[in-house]
Amino acid sequence: MEVVIVPDATAGGELIAEAMAALVRRKPDALLGVATGSTPLPIYEALAAKVAAGSVDASRARICQLDEYVGLPAGHPESYRSVVLREVVEPLGLSEASFMGPDGSAEDVQAACVAYDKALAEAGGVDLQLLGIGTDGHIGFNEPCSSIASRTRIKTLTEQTRVDNARFFDGDIEQVPHHVITQGIGTILEARHLVLLATGEGKADAVAATVEGPVASVVPASALQLHPHATVVVDEAAASKLKLADYFRHTYANKPDWQGL
Repeated sequence: MEVVIVPDATAGGELIAEAMAALVRRKPDALLGVATGSTPLPIYEALAAKVAAGSVDASRARICQLDEYVGLPAGHPESYRSVVLREVVEPLGLSEASFMGPDGSAEDVQAACVAYDKALAEAGGVDLQLLGIGTDGHIGFNEPCSSIASRTRIKTLTEQTRVDNARFFDGDIEQVPHHVITQGIGTILEARHLVLLATGEGKADAVAATVEGPVASVVPASALQLHPHATVVVDEAAASKLKLADYFRHTYANKPDWQGL
């Protein structure tokens, strides 16, 4: 696992966007896994700016979804399908045909989970998966004590996650669904490159447990320690509980340019 400490969210977004752009230059039809929420927005803004400036051609790139609410219609403004189309697909100038995600409104949700795992495999696998992290260490919607071997499945949200997400539903927790479809930790670990961005002091404990703690299902993000190419990008506030912060800074400062992110 590589840990990169950046000054702020904007710098983190630029760093990750350039890594995504470099991937697309190498592999124009790369499958990019995206996350929702406020944390990754600087990434999408920086990547869209690169596309607009002509520094990268993303016209053949493909986008896939990490998770989805169960029960919200696809056209609901806070369904993750709508959010990804609005914040990623459209700004990159892509068509909806370039996008794939699980069907949270399917009659048979369990079958939709199996179908999504199969679709990701048939697409050649995810080349780069973006991740955020919850205050309790969750990734995707794999809440604490999720199996590290888990596949795409239905999960029940904790009340803390529903409270955290109520801000997207006009502050009304009653509008936040209780259930979601999420890529499982085992599914996430199959991506070729995992990139987690965390910002703010509120994420500091979760980041420290993920990076420096034991691999444990109670901290789902700690499973990134098992991945051969995982990158954790954190701002100074989110890095504030890391005991090895100085070592991580030294390592990144002396990293050869040819290694990339």
